[in-house]
Amino acid sequence: MDFLPEPIRTIVAFVVVLGVLVFFHELGHYLAARWRGIHVERFSVGFGRAIANWTDRRGTEWRVGWLPLGGYVKLHGQETPEDASPEVRASWRPGETFHEKPVSDRAIVVAAGPFANFLLAALMFGGLYMTVGKPSATTTVSTVQESSAAARAGLLPGDRILALDGQAVTRFEEVQRHIQPRAGQTVTLTIEREGRERQVQAVPEARQNGERTVGVLGVGAGAAEFRRLDPFSAMWGGVTQTADITVQTLAAVWQMIAGGRGAEELGGPLRIAQMSGQVAEMGVSALVSFMAVLSVNLALINLFPIPVLDGGHLMFYAAEAIRGRPLPPRAQEMGYRAGFALLITLFVFATWNDLSQFGLFSWVAGLFS
Repeated sequence: MDFLPEPIRTIVAFVVVLGVLVFFHELGHYLAARWRGIHVERFSVGFGRAIANWTDRRGTEWRVGWLPLGGYVKLHGQETPEDASPEVRASWRPGETFHEKPVSDRAIVVAAGPFANFLLAALMFGGLYMTVGKPSATTTVSTVQESSAAARAGLLPGDRILALDGQAVTRFEEVQRHIQPRAGQTVTLTIEREGRERQVQAVPEARQNGERTVGVLGVGAGAAEFRRLDPFSAMWGGVTQTADITVQTLAAVWQMIAGGRGAEELGGPLRIAQMSGQVAEMGVSALVSFMAVLSVNLALINLFPIPVLDGGHLMFYAAEAIRGRPLPPRAQEMGYRAGFALLITLFVFATWNDLSQFGLFSWVAGLFS
């Protein structure tokens, strides 16, 4: 999309990225509902007035809203009989309403949305590994920073790191994982130089990364190598990559909660739009990889135990399964109100971070200085 002007490219990339992720999320809910015998009244990608809609032979309305910031699936009989008018209850199809299904079926339908996003991420990564190849930064040193721990240890460009403290390494990511938690500690490196192995010792320097202190060796990795995988290995690689991103994301969230990491990394729709446009410049494979990472994040966000989100519904269903009956309506209403308020707060905070990153507040302050 590099032939498009930057503002148009950003908007188009944002709509494509978010539209695909939302569609697959809602498709998970839709297919699970069909599987459990629940009629789906509406499948919408986007909010607001419909710019396109049609009704299939099963009576499901498919629509595209003009505001591409989400979507929803309206399930038949999603409200309880106590909350529905006599006219609405009279229109229900016996045996096809959501509220009359057992709690296990309702939980399956709700959990299917995040599951679809995890599955989409794994398929995207797997597809890239089959076609473009799986990237792997080599352990060959491309650059050595002056006065760094690597320079003091005698490392030179062209050296290939074979092992760290006796542990073999084949990817630069493994070197980073070993070095980062060892600031100030002596690390023994086994390297290959001009076809001969030798050992050197280095003491990684301590650097601040947000609120964390990490060890830094001071070397640059060689160019990434791309190796195409067979279909089975590619799909398994997609699954493991999705799992790795999930663990890393949860660890980052926990660090923010514990105060070990700054919350300025939280971004909202504005930052997603900006990054979508930037990544679209880099080509289709980069955009697909970006979408896969976002798909994992969308799945995790929806699984947070916040009422209004899928995770909040699952929390209520777990309580219902334990108690043998649903939580009191008053408790559910209070939970939904608190969850909605929390979501609005997070949205405002993320948007504030976006505007701060764009320099809007500095620009406004400059007008009055």
